[in-house]
Amino acid sequence: MYPFNVRVYGLLINENNEVLISDEQEYGIRFTKFPGGGLEAGEGLADGLKREFMEECNVEIEIIDHFYTTDFYVKSAFNDSQVISVYYRVKNLSPLNLIFKTAVFDFDGEGDVLQSFRWVKLSALTAEVFLFPTDNHVAKLLTENI
Repeated sequence: MYPFNVRVYGLLINENNEVLISDEQEYGIRFTKFPGGGLEAGEGLADGLKREFMEECNVEIEIIDHFYTTDFYVKSAFNDSQVISVYYRVKNLSPLNLIFKTAVFDFDGEGDVLQSFRWVKLSALTAEVFLFPTDNHVAKLLTENI
């Protein structure tokens, strides 16, 4: 049986036309991505995305609409699974209570798993900042739709 890895991400764009992105370090790899992550067993896409935003950003979200689903083959950077990612435009239901950084990989503390958040103007967003091919593709789609 071939393993699939289903992931769900939120595109949170604020009133300044900036998108929230996450810089992370895990398994010794540094990467930039949109907030979100993998589905847990028995979980639907909407519930998974809401859980991920609560875990990562401590905020409840509302899903606005579907933005993109992976339509090309992507092998996981961490194992042999095939990654299928679903992206939704979302809005936060309360103010974000996070420390926002301006520098890439500006982590507080140390450890095996690190994360920091940045707002990036859509007009300044480049696909190259994202390590993973689907995030890279979504960044291109976002900048085409400005």
